[in-house]
Amino acid sequence: MADKFLVVDPEKDLELIKGLASAVRVQILKVLGTRGAMNVNEIAEQLALPQSTVSSNLQILENVGLIVTRSSKARKGSQKICESAFSEILVAFRDMERETAANEIEVAMPIGLYTQCEVTAPCGLCAPEGIIGLLDVPETFLDPDRMKAGLLWFTRGYVEYQFPNNSKLKSMVPSELEISLELSSEVPGTSADWPSDISLQVNGVDIATWTSPGDFGDKRGVYTPEWWKLSGSQYGKLKTWRINGTGSFVDGVQVSQVRLADLNIEGHRSIRARIGVREDAEHPGGINIFGRGFGNYDQDIVMRLR
Repeated sequence: MADKFLVVDPEKDLELIKGLASAVRVQILKVLGTRGAMNVNEIAEQLALPQSTVSSNLQILENVGLIVTRSSKARKGSQKICESAFSEILVAFRDMERETAANEIEVAMPIGLYTQCEVTAPCGLCAPEGIIGLLDVPETFLDPDRMKAGLLWFTRGYVEYQFPNNSKLKSMVPSELEISLELSSEVPGTSADWPSDISLQVNGVDIATWTSPGDFGDKRGVYTPEWWKLSGSQYGKLKTWRINGTGSFVDGVQVSQVRLADLNIEGHRSIRARIGVREDAEHPGGINIFGRGFGNYDQDIVMRLR
């Protein structure tokens, strides 16, 4: 099962913050996170707490979406099985959103602030100051220091980002969604001729696949730090996916018939963008995502709503 992360805006998610404001509820989340799914009696026994106390706190956690429950057959009747909804909860104080024009909302998302991931080796993460965790160990993608990442790479799989959807708050009816980021293929060393099919999915809908021509290392990236070896990936291509009322486009060229209406933007509190290389890709050449401090553009992943 893929790891899922929750990014909490303390100014907007007050009910969720209140849900965490209890030593008992934090203990429940901790035991579910370490031991996996459990029933109410098992949790009560593990924490040495009355079942009534555990049950009332589980209800609060379920109400704010921090746990999920299901019914399962028991020796007598049924039992309630509880599971943590997220493997990690991040409280983000950084104001990532800025209004660039009266008819546009722009959000810049650091590349390490993904809320879900599933990757295969070779893989890794780097901050401008150095390597994060262990190379070629997928579990490193759970390292809290990933938020500092300016470069990440993997062979197959995906990272998913959860952008705030504030179009309703600003009384906007979106007519266009744009996602922009710097990308390349990933090969041990580098190779300008190493195609890779990199796909974008938004709100669970497949948008389009762009085939990266290679992994570029002929010269140092404009912002790539000096300590990063020249034989490693240096920069990528800045690619822009745009979805509007007529279809989906990559750098202005129409690539699919998926329209903005297919994404049900107005029906979601957030906009989920998943980027990666599929298992069935014709050219499974891996992916590099460049963020601030690496590559040629020194930018986060940028989403714009118009």
